[in-house]
Amino acid sequence: MSWIDKIPAAARAYLETNRLDEVECVIADFPGIARGKAVPAAKWERQQYFHLPNSIFFQTITGDWAEAATDGFTEPDMIMRPDLGTATAAPWAVDGTLQVIHDAYDLSGNPVGIAPRNVLKRVVELYNQRGWTPIVAPEMEFYLVARNLDPAKEIVPMMGRTGRPAAARQAYSMTAVDEYGPVIDDIYEYAEIQGIEIDGIAQEGGAGQLEINLRHGDPVKLADDVFFFKRLIREAALKHDCFATFMAKPIEGEPGSAMHVHHSVLDATGRNVFTAEDGGETPEFLHFVGGLQRHLPSAIAVMAPYVNSYRRYVRNHAAPINLEWGRDNRTTGLRVPVSTPEARRIENRLPGMDCNPYLCIAASLACGYLGMVQATPAGPMFEGDAYQSDAEIPYSLSDALDLFEEATDLHEVLGRDFARVYAIVKRTENEEFLQVISPWEREHLLLNV
Repeated sequence: MSWIDKIPAAARAYLETNRLDEVECVIADFPGIARGKAVPAAKWERQQYFHLPNSIFFQTITGDWAEAATDGFTEPDMIMRPDLGTATAAPWAVDGTLQVIHDAYDLSGNPVGIAPRNVLKRVVELYNQRGWTPIVAPEMEFYLVARNLDPAKEIVPMMGRTGRPAAARQAYSMTAVDEYGPVIDDIYEYAEIQGIEIDGIAQEGGAGQLEINLRHGDPVKLADDVFFFKRLIREAALKHDCFATFMAKPIEGEPGSAMHVHHSVLDATGRNVFTAEDGGETPEFLHFVGGLQRHLPSAIAVMAPYVNSYRRYVRNHAAPINLEWGRDNRTTGLRVPVSTPEARRIENRLPGMDCNPYLCIAASLACGYLGMVQATPAGPMFEGDAYQSDAEIPYSLSDALDLFEEATDLHEVLGRDFARVYAIVKRTENEEFLQVISPWEREHLLLNV
């Protein structure tokens, strides 16, 4: 049982009051779905690794296969090794259950380059090699909606405790939050048991839309937290007869859901490299902004990974459509929040909540890294309403993939093999979508064209 000494304190505390029955050995695929195996506790204590086929990274969101991404569809095994530092409870389980994130290696012991967690680790290591430590803080937006058992029916807000549907246009309303208080209570309880620190929960602008902020820290650890949090929130919602959805645009006419990512970078002494000794902004700060402005269009396919993602980018609808940067300006795609000089950071407001957290954070950091390494100049700071500026991002998955496939600098940072496979999988998903005839087409084209 020596492994117990290597797991986080919250997981050890859970085992003090729960007899361990099962361990869920998990890894995130491209959509961020937990793949893996559930292992009886007795077997878990004896095993050092297990195997999964590499085909889990060639599967589309519909369950189909992007076979062109493989060198013959032989499905060779990967070695899955546990990161015991990620062990956390599954507090909704009937019997004592731990979740442990695993890392993927090939049979020679090399990290599998297309595994999302490995992609993020690769980017962080590039920062470390230059004496930098990247710091991130994600913000998670999502909707609590009524159970939707028929995909042909529209998604509607959940019913609140007053018996009325969750109200829209009530951002930051405590009364609105109280409408689904029991769900939030369970989110807090599950998070505490799992050892995940919440920085705050607030009502957003949509009907039944919430935002959860996480404390800033190590990119891999924060991506792990978002990965765990999505499952946690879904389980808390199901307990109260509703669904939690992380779709970028689940409800027509309502705001989309984003995963804003705050960035800063520390040097070897722990100093924020975005801040000079006099408290002003450094060249590195402006170069990071410049890198985001230059490379984000090519990275949008990773931060907005589905056809639905692009429905979020609507002018004057709480989502950015530009690459402008500004201080305390939520109309810009890149915002510099109010902070002390020590906490100076850049908020990337473009990613949707439907992203894979590992890949989204990796791509955002990669853009900033390229800016710092290449000394990319930032455009002038924008003042005023940036929605009046020109749109600077692709408006469809197909257009975004065109840019991603041409972005050789970005491929070098994220990994060439990952970039190749990711593009093929997403092209396959887009082709699958184009085979579906929508209700809009049947309503307006059937008899009119």
